[in-house]
Amino acid sequence: MYQIENSGDLIRSPHKLRVGRSTWPHVSRTVLLLGLTSFFTDISSEMVSSILPLYMILTLRMAPMEFGIIDGLYQGTASLMRIAGGYIADRWCRYKEVAVAGYILSAFCKVGVLLAGNVFGTLTSFIVLDRTGKGIRTAPRDAMISLSSSPEGLATAFGVHRALDAAGAMFGPLIAFGLLTLVPSAFDAIFVVSFCVALIGLGVLMLFVENQRPDESPASAPAISFGEVTRLLQRAPFRRLILIGAALSLATISDGFLYLSMQRRMNFSVGLFPLLYVMTALIFMVLAIPAGRLADRVGRGQVFIGGYALLLFIYMLLLLPSAGWLDVCLMLPLFGAYYAATDGVLIAQASAILPAWLRGSGLALLTTATGLARLLASMLFGLLWTWVGVNAAIVIFMIALASVIALALVALRYTEENPDEG
Repeated sequence: MYQIENSGDLIRSPHKLRVGRSTWPHVSRTVLLLGLTSFFTDISSEMVSSILPLYMILTLRMAPMEFGIIDGLYQGTASLMRIAGGYIADRWCRYKEVAVAGYILSAFCKVGVLLAGNVFGTLTSFIVLDRTGKGIRTAPRDAMISLSSSPEGLATAFGVHRALDAAGAMFGPLIAFGLLTLVPSAFDAIFVVSFCVALIGLGVLMLFVENQRPDESPASAPAISFGEVTRLLQRAPFRRLILIGAALSLATISDGFLYLSMQRRMNFSVGLFPLLYVMTALIFMVLAIPAGRLADRVGRGQVFIGGYALLLFIYMLLLLPSAGWLDVCLMLPLFGAYYAATDGVLIAQASAILPAWLRGSGLALLTTATGLARLLASMLFGLLWTWVGVNAAIVIFMIALASVIALALVALRYTEENPDEG
């Protein structure tokens, strides 16, 4: 598989990789089927995540700090299992089987969250198990996408997958909104329907997706061990990518807290809350493929850093006097564009750096670092909101994000001045 050994490719893509200019990019059957799997799975998961802030704070009467702990676990617990999932998939070349195990665990935990009720410990346990399933499946799934895609079109392939994923993220909150409109506080129905939709996504994966294997034969690839995986961190481009990704994630306000801040500013009906997720996912879906194609052409690093610049602008808007629904019309498109420019682009950049036989493990290391950083960020924001108020918390995160973006730009200049660093 194609690799980028030059550290300059960490932030930029000097070769200006070309992709087709057709209306719809050419991607493999595996990418499309995995996109459908993620489509149904995201309908399921976003039905739940879009109502969790309301369910926990308004129905279960949890404090913002308690929600911050659970939201942090929801965002970051998956990271703790990603390395194990990626390592097992790489060692046995069983990417599909490992992914299936993760999808099964997450599906059945949807019912568990409902049965837990307001028992904090039990609810937290099911959320941890649900996110554990996500952690197990993510790296093998992304490895299958990269292994079935051409090197010059990695960001495009991940853009197509993320577009289908975002479509599911859009329909999930819509279904939750419809159920809440028909039957207010119908949280039990939301959890049950979420479980059924998750089973459909699992069926697509199990029945139609073929396992992917690296081009290198086992004889020509190095022996896969934990030592070999950890030695990936000795590669300067990959190590720098992890540091930048984790630092940016640590300064990122979670979706739930950002939407709660918007609801607090505008004081709109809680029944409209899931629609915030819908609009963000719609913009993400529309822009994911163009952002991926742009990243393949002009440089994945520039698009990635630009996405975080959009997030910084959103933080600034949250501190200005409210302009009513104009806030929604401006901030949600920016938030969707931020996701389109960062999510799949980061994974594509790492895929171009990593050797094929360690693709799952390497991607797991990256997503573990960024996931744990998001976990800490969510907990920290919840604590700051409780102690000093929401506006002060946003200011602190805005300053942190601006500082990290500046450091990332310095790293860009450094890599341009030191193109031979290995």
